[in-house]
Amino acid sequence: MEQPEVYRTEERAADWLSPVAALAHFEPPEGAHQAAVGQVRQEMRARYGFRVGYLGLLINPDAGSEVLDMTQVATLPNMPPGFLGLINLRGNLVPLYELRILLGIAQRPAGTATRVLVFGQGEQAVGVIIDDYPRALTALRSLPNFPQLPEALEKHVPAGFVQDDMVWMEFDHGTFFEEISGTASRQIDAALV
Repeated sequence: MEQPEVYRTEERAADWLSPVAALAHFEPPEGAHQAAVGQVRQEMRARYGFRVGYLGLLINPDAGSEVLDMTQVATLPNMPPGFLGLINLRGNLVPLYELRILLGIAQRPAGTATRVLVFGQGEQAVGVIIDDYPRALTALRSLPNFPQLPEALEKHVPAGFVQDDMVWMEFDHGTFFEEISGTASRQIDAALV
């Protein structure tokens, strides 16, 4: 009596590929790989930008960042204009700035919802008030001539771009806030003397 095929799997198991080898032999359906690569390339090219008044600023893709709903701000006495105070981000104190004040842009209309964009992590973290969630920008074109920028921002914008008739400036937040914190430190020292 011949055994049913179910009982003969032990004999064939030795001929099976290991799971790793089996996966290495996988051939995706024609066109599937190209579609996936195209999607990854598209996602890799996406930059994110945020608006502060009329300014569109790009987030450095190498900088860690996150967006929060507006949270409680601990104010400090004798702080320079534009420095709103500190926020608590998972136990870390993060300085919070209002770019509209620092850049001399018109105040936000009363009752407008705001968000906090935090650049960096730990001791390097800094927060700014933004008008809305950052948006993905996938079709940026280089801008040969910059528009007039606020003076405080000029040294911190190495490049400009345009998409959908909106101008987006490359924002070097690191050098910007380094300069701002140096100026603030001098102002605080002068106020204490």
